[in-house]
Amino acid sequence: MPDARVLDAALWPASAARTDSGEIAVSGIPVSQLVEQFGSPLFVYDEQDVRTRARRYVKAFNTVEVPTQVFYAGKAFLCTSIAKWLTEEGLSIDVCTAGELETALRGGVDPARILFHGNNKSNAELERAVEVGVGRVVVDSLVEIQRLNQIAAVRGVTQQVLVRVTVGVEAHTHEFIATAHEDQKFGLSVASGAALVGVEAVLGADALSLLGLHSHIGSQIFDAAGFEVAAHRVIDLAAQIRDEFDFTVSELNLGGGMGIAYVAGDDPLDVDQMAQAIHRILIEQCARVHFPVPHLAVEPGRAIVGATALTVYEVGTVKPVELDGGVTRRYIAVDGGMSDNIRPALYDAEYTVTLASRDTDAVGVLSRVVGKHCESGDILVKDATLPADIAPGDLLAIAATGAYCRAMASNYNHMPRPAVVGVNEGKASIMLRRETLDDLLVLDPGATL
Repeated sequence: MPDARVLDAALWPASAARTDSGEIAVSGIPVSQLVEQFGSPLFVYDEQDVRTRARRYVKAFNTVEVPTQVFYAGKAFLCTSIAKWLTEEGLSIDVCTAGELETALRGGVDPARILFHGNNKSNAELERAVEVGVGRVVVDSLVEIQRLNQIAAVRGVTQQVLVRVTVGVEAHTHEFIATAHEDQKFGLSVASGAALVGVEAVLGADALSLLGLHSHIGSQIFDAAGFEVAAHRVIDLAAQIRDEFDFTVSELNLGGGMGIAYVAGDDPLDVDQMAQAIHRILIEQCARVHFPVPHLAVEPGRAIVGATALTVYEVGTVKPVELDGGVTRRYIAVDGGMSDNIRPALYDAEYTVTLASRDTDAVGVLSRVVGKHCESGDILVKDATLPADIAPGDLLAIAATGAYCRAMASNYNHMPRPAVVGVNEGKASIMLRRETLDDLLVLDPGATL
């Protein structure tokens, strides 16, 4: 059995390490010190790790043979600090709501480097995108094409767009995060001909300019096989557009979805391998139909920030529960739960957890880490081996919580959302402050004392 005290580099932030006393420190700062200063639960991001991963993506994907623009998928986690770090390292930003757009803008992102997604953008959102000069809008329906054309025409501008297409590829992932099979809400189907109708509508619109096509096959993908099928079908569509409309699309966006390791044994392709595989696929598919290799765009989110953060929790109660066969499971309840990490409840997602505040020689026992919400499904780590002497007041750390945890956080049971801090060169700074009870009640007109 692997030593539980050893931090697997594939799962934890790059600067995470054990101190001599066995405590986890990130960028040299012990987690107990961070909790004392900022409270618990607490998301802790390793700034240099975020920046390093961003640089690796740009270097791996943007080559002479295949010029590529890397858009960070803001839905994974977005705040002004993240926007600033990533754009400084050469990434652009992908947003899908007015809130994400405003966060990116207030983070100093050049609007020309923003791509606006979404299957049901409101008129107000489209108007704001056109007003600020968003570089690309991904149109998702014929209704939206008409709306956006009218909005751009009123402002006297020409808006660049990509047409979102569904290619019938179901990535090997959870049903709710596979996004390119036919029976779902995103995009226009290639197989049914709807995608070609959408392209024709854009080409016929006075105030829209077609840059290219967009496809996204899902999330938490470990290999390039799905991208190969998707690229084959999208390039076939591009060739059909060329032949029928005498128009050559100049950009192909294959979306994101590159996976990360959450538990030991997870083995996703690293960024260099994934980039090389996708480039090879694109070049081969274009050669097959004698199509010039377009500019490529990709949208990593989780792959940039997922492993760069951990969440620290304080243990509140420990309860042994007798199971069949004389087995005992220890339920370890912490001060957060499904309100700060809904993924285990939503997707059966697995995570790695460890005792973070001290060393111990205690034997490992079957444990389940649960939250404090009034739901039996409020489970953070279903099956873990944790030291038998874990007690109230100890700190636990869960790895790889940088994506889709704080971003999907809620106020269920009127729980304030945790703070987010960034650590760099031995210093910590607030990225998002902790919510207070006053924050929760400010919208309730009857809550004034």
